[in-house]
Amino acid sequence: MSIFSQPWRLVQNRIRGQGGREIDKLRGVASPVDDSTGSEAWIGSVTRVENPPADKPNYGCSEVILPDGTRMFLFDAVSLSPYEVLGKKHTDISGEGLGVLIKYLDAQRKYGLQCHPTRSWAAEMWDSPYGKEECWYVIGVRDDADEPPYVLLGFKEGVTREIWEEYYWRADIEGLENLCHKIEVKPGDAFFVGAGCPHSLGAGCFVVELQEPCDITLGALPFHELKKVWKSYPETDEDRHNIRLLGSYEYKGLSYEDNLDHWMAKRKLIREGDWGKEEIIIGPDHTTFFSLTEAKITGETDIRNTGFPQISVILAGSGSIKYDAGEMIITKGDEIFLPYNIPGAKITGDNLLILLCHPEGAVHI
Repeated sequence: MSIFSQPWRLVQNRIRGQGGREIDKLRGVASPVDDSTGSEAWIGSVTRVENPPADKPNYGCSEVILPDGTRMFLFDAVSLSPYEVLGKKHTDISGEGLGVLIKYLDAQRKYGLQCHPTRSWAAEMWDSPYGKEECWYVIGVRDDADEPPYVLLGFKEGVTREIWEEYYWRADIEGLENLCHKIEVKPGDAFFVGAGCPHSLGAGCFVVELQEPCDITLGALPFHELKKVWKSYPETDEDRHNIRLLGSYEYKGLSYEDNLDHWMAKRKLIREGDWGKEEIIIGPDHTTFFSLTEAKITGETDIRNTGFPQISVILAGSGSIKYDAGEMIITKGDEIFLPYNIPGAKITGDNLLILLCHPEGAVHI
């Protein structure tokens, strides 16, 4: 059987930022630590970070180990036979790209308040085919955070652009944060984060993030203040910076209850049986650009063929992926790329908890 119709094991990474202890714990590292190796992991990525280091032009891109033992960048592996790997439905929409980007984010410290552009604003301001809608699935929370872990998500009711700019031009980050809703979180919670929605992870949050394949991130500081803390900031035009940033926000405030109802995920059952169940976590109720499903498996079941590739992360348990050409043992912490068509694909597990990440076009019900 072709190597392009078998599951591929992704090479684990950590990139940029201080942290990463919780990523190490999930992966079973003997001595998990917070360090400068990185507080993020980019999973199944064919996306480079914005402004990569000169000596790491593919920084952010994932490597993969093919069934024959070959190790290479995932984008190179896909390019060997894109139709076999991705399928025609996918390539018609996203070409040889994956159309999605998956990350672990481990917030040892509070993330800065930020937002991301819509596709239309990204096209106008950055000449990018993608904006950056995203979602969070909370894997865990640190027990040594200074306060119960939380997210900032969405404007409070009554917030206008004029109110936002009043704090923005003063670089009053605390004031800006107070214009946003603060939501305590627990493992299993999930949130959609729409383009233009202000958001931040509080210290102690450990999440899987699924998003459009774009690294455009906009903080909450005006140009003159940002240059003080980031002397190598690549933007050179002060007016352009402020126009792009302030124009990226969608100034639509809601009450706490309506905000939670709008952004928090509502699970929908796809299928169930003696083996367990699979549910939609993020789907068409929020976005058509990607989707996220969760499978809990004790027993054996088919891997649903959506007609599109999938990327899976194993959050708990152990088991195997069986298919016509062989079997792949899987366990907590593994990251697997699934080409769109794997003949005979089944998954067997003991208390397996798996997140399956899907690109634009995948249909589940």
